[in-house]
Amino acid sequence: MSATAASGPTWPDLLTRLLAREDLSLEESRWAMDRIMSGEASVAQVAGFLMALRSKIESVAEVRGLADVMLEHARRIEVPGETIDIVGTGGDRFGTVNISTMSSVVIAATGLRVVKHGNRAASSKSGSADVLESLGVNLTLTPEQVRQVALDAGITFCFAQTFHPSMRFAGPARAELGVATAFNLLGPLTNPAQPTYAAVGVADARFLPVIAGVFADRGSSAAVFRGDEGLDEMSIAGPTTVLWVRDGAVSELSVHPADVGLDVSSIDSIKGGLAEDNAEVARRVFAGDRGPARDAVLLNVGTALAVAAGSTGSSATEVHEAIRSGVSRAAQVIDSGEAAAQLDRWVTASRAVVSA
Repeated sequence: MSATAASGPTWPDLLTRLLAREDLSLEESRWAMDRIMSGEASVAQVAGFLMALRSKIESVAEVRGLADVMLEHARRIEVPGETIDIVGTGGDRFGTVNISTMSSVVIAATGLRVVKHGNRAASSKSGSADVLESLGVNLTLTPEQVRQVALDAGITFCFAQTFHPSMRFAGPARAELGVATAFNLLGPLTNPAQPTYAAVGVADARFLPVIAGVFADRGSSAAVFRGDEGLDEMSIAGPTTVLWVRDGAVSELSVHPADVGLDVSSIDSIKGGLAEDNAEVARRVFAGDRGPARDAVLLNVGTALAVAAGSTGSSATEVHEAIRSGVSRAAQVIDSGEAAAQLDRWVTASRAVVSA
């Protein structure tokens, strides 16, 4: 037995192995993340660890270890019943409107409770927190108030900076590095409510199987997807590669808008702007305006509802049919005014809970 094995991991040992392109075990990854989240790692150790991981490409065990420990240091909540999160890793640099945020409102309008996890913009003009603020949702809530809004309105938002205070210890290293690291993968995996289902967009194709692998390892039901042009959403511009996660297994398939009854539109047709601009697009979509933004929402909502449909198998035919059904349900709740009413309920509940 080596001295390291006898005494536990050390930073020099882990960094040396990563630089030799060796994967760390789940336990070793957990050890490193616990040091970071506890404020016991120096800026140099954090930066070196993150860059060594990225140069090798993070494994499923490594990312799960980081995510699990991040959750252990988070302010957790429990929301009863079946719940879902729809979220992207960001970083696709297409600057689209806030598709997953609009989709979350429509999903909630169908009756499936949404617990969305997100933050302000990092690489775009408008993150989920930014556009929700512009739509009138109160983000300055405690975890217990966030939970109560989920019960009152059927949808809530876990603002990352509120729920993950220990991330401040990684902030200086991440800011000085200025490049994407493993931490950019953790948002979709560290929702503090750990919803029943997840629909996750991934900009970097290398990490599709990694994030899907973590969900499979946890036994979760999820769809992890990437538009083939690089969009971290289900794409209306062409095919989307989808990794379908069910019962610990991962199946790969492709979904084209035409497969589920939608038109093809360019990415330029769903370009967004500042939070106020994207909020106005959301209001128009909820009011029933037709066009590419609506179609993008329908496709992403349809996929999320397919994930939550327990009878859906993993074959392309079964998934396409389930998404098509979800698209139809999404169109119904928009055209009936239920989506617009759902947003109003959310705004009202997020404000009322503060004075309750």
